[in-house]
Amino acid sequence: MTNRPTIAFVHGAFADSSGWSATISALDAARLPVIAIPNQLRGLTADADYVRSVLATIEGPVVLVGHSYGGAVIGEAARDVENVAALVFVAAYVLDEGESISTVLDPVKFPGGRLGPDTLVERPFGNPGLPGGVDTDLYIAAPHFAEVFAADVPDDRSHLMALMQRPLSVSALTGVAAARPAWHDKPCWALIAEQDNAIPPAGQHWMANRAGATLGTVAASHAVMVSQPGAVTQTVLEAVESV
Repeated sequence: MTNRPTIAFVHGAFADSSGWSATISALDAARLPVIAIPNQLRGLTADADYVRSVLATIEGPVVLVGHSYGGAVIGEAARDVENVAALVFVAAYVLDEGESISTVLDPVKFPGGRLGPDTLVERPFGNPGLPGGVDTDLYIAAPHFAEVFAADVPDDRSHLMALMQRPLSVSALTGVAAARPAWHDKPCWALIAEQDNAIPPAGQHWMANRAGATLGTVAASHAVMVSQPGAVTQTVLEAVESV
């Protein structure tokens, strides 16, 4: 059916599009059009601009899905994009104007996140667009990857994910959402990972409730799309059925 929405997936930090494999396979088997949009992880505005450029090439309605930092990106990317019919946030940041993923959740109010100096590795790299010409990439240290990101993923796969992770730049960590992210004007769904050690589940609930999202929950780590892909697929299909 030509009027079926395209489902576009945007991965988050410390990951890549392969994390969506099981859900994408299930949707493709159901003859739904899907696309995995690579997230550049270089800066919130730049990353959203890239995703928006891909959206401009898709005909018909789009259900836009974001995991983790990818949630912040889709909120920016879908602003004023008419063919984006729904947003799906998967264990994700849902930012409002003036917020960044480094500031949105007060660690006193929302404790439990294990991302921080003790679990991250910093690797500076050249960026002539920044003052001083240097940015910094952040990786989860391999010994902490399973604990922080993928506690319910089999050891062999979480180890491989740690070795293949894509870093998040400090520019992306501190990038600020602009005026009126798209969730203000578009229906949205959120799947909360209740055993998440990267984004505290209470913080996920708070952000999703603030956005008026239709909520679902699952007992899963931050890597919910890997460990519980059926729950992700179900949430996406709920959004698809609304379009």
